[in-house]
Amino acid sequence: MFSGPTDFDSDEMGYAMSRLEIESDLCDAGKGYFGVGSSTTGGSHRSSERLADLDHEISQVTKLKSCPHQQFSRQVPGRHQLPVSTVKMLAGRESNFSGRGRFSSADRCHILSRYLPVKGPWLVDQMDSRAYVSQFSTDGSLFIAGFQGSRIRIYNVEKGWKVQKDILAKSLRWTVTDTSLSPDQRNLVYASMSPIVHIVDVGSGTTESHANVTEIHDGLDFSSDEDGGYSFGIFSVKFSMDGRELVAGSSDDSIYVYDLEANRVSLRTVAHTSDVNTVCFADESGNLILSGGDDNLCKVWDRRCFIGRDKPAGVLVGHLEGVTFIDSRGDGRYFISNGKDQTIKLWDIRKMSSTAPARHEVHRNYEWDYRWMDYPSESRDLKHPHDQSVSTYKGHSVLRTLIRCYFSPAHSTGQKYIYTGSNDSSVYIYDLETGDKAAVLKHHSSPVRDCNWHPHYPTLISSSWDGDLVKWEFPGSGEAPIMSKKRVRRRHFYY
Repeated sequence: MFSGPTDFDSDEMGYAMSRLEIESDLCDAGKGYFGVGSSTTGGSHRSSERLADLDHEISQVTKLKSCPHQQFSRQVPGRHQLPVSTVKMLAGRESNFSGRGRFSSADRCHILSRYLPVKGPWLVDQMDSRAYVSQFSTDGSLFIAGFQGSRIRIYNVEKGWKVQKDILAKSLRWTVTDTSLSPDQRNLVYASMSPIVHIVDVGSGTTESHANVTEIHDGLDFSSDEDGGYSFGIFSVKFSMDGRELVAGSSDDSIYVYDLEANRVSLRTVAHTSDVNTVCFADESGNLILSGGDDNLCKVWDRRCFIGRDKPAGVLVGHLEGVTFIDSRGDGRYFISNGKDQTIKLWDIRKMSSTAPARHEVHRNYEWDYRWMDYPSESRDLKHPHDQSVSTYKGHSVLRTLIRCYFSPAHSTGQKYIYTGSNDSSVYIYDLETGDKAAVLKHHSSPVRDCNWHPHYPTLISSSWDGDLVKWEFPGSGEAPIMSKKRVRRRHFYY
């Protein structure tokens, strides 16, 4: 895999990418542009091979969401269909070439997905403790960052990244493991290695929010008398789509559902045989819950059938090590998972089994602990004999902490990419269809546990154990955004 020169200045690379807006001949000649299909990846032959392995339906759906109208495309006898340049699409729109008089959402995604958030980074904030969580709100107006040093900050993105809420967490154990903002953006919950999840009023007027000093951080107790005083931690917590419930995954192998109106746990399910590291909803209905644990399994839970306690609707096998994070595509069918086997896997819920194979684990004759050991080289090419995943993505590293991965935004990219933090201090962006690396962003000096792409703009925030919160963008002018006063110059590679 080719990587750009390590002494490239980001201004020079940003200029090179900006030129693509006017150099339509480069695009039409099929020589590639920054990102997918670039000749610098040497991936044309490899991409076609990998594409043949990808499920046809997800490939088609992705193309429909991120490719231009067929009237913009042209066929050349004896050659593959050529990419469509931005200049010609703009000209076609002005002359109403498509007959619609405007760009469709797929047309917009086709243009916007070329301009990945790779320019920078610019420093947003710098703390003296490890960053564990970083998330945009659904509309992108707010950004939440959680740090190990009991601090959670909420930034107002539309007001120059001004700190809207500076929260000093209550009764924190080890670190802020997860946060979740309610759908109406009025309340924030945060979890740690404790059965108590705290809730904060984000809409209150005060900026400083110190637990039980300036504001009350209500405690939601997920434990019960049956626990016998046993203390467990919450690794993952999410609001339901209607904001009335919370779903959580814990270190006692369970999934919890908390009824906020009744102020009690309404359901506990022993979901895995080891820590439940991640939970999320499969779609907007909130009926399907996805979970992943250190038993190497991904499971699907149907809330309409929760009466069959401890029994999932289905199980998906394929990871060789524990699952650290799950992100749903939002369509109730596809999701991705990050695993300690150093892979991201793409799944189709419809391929799940009713139960896991009796012997679903691959035997290994060595001891390995991801918290402090490198992944064994002899395991990198192993494949699960019952692998049910649709596709596998490799290149990043999942070590030391529960590193997260996501689909790129539907609005601007048509979910054409997936991206992840990495133990090697980088952010990796993969092409969903080919598996090729579209970009690798390098700045941090410690593991990047979390990163998040703005839902509407080519902006990505990466947060690391080095305490840095930095912003990557693709500004057309090449100038530093007004809200970012400090520019950080570090080397990063392009593919």
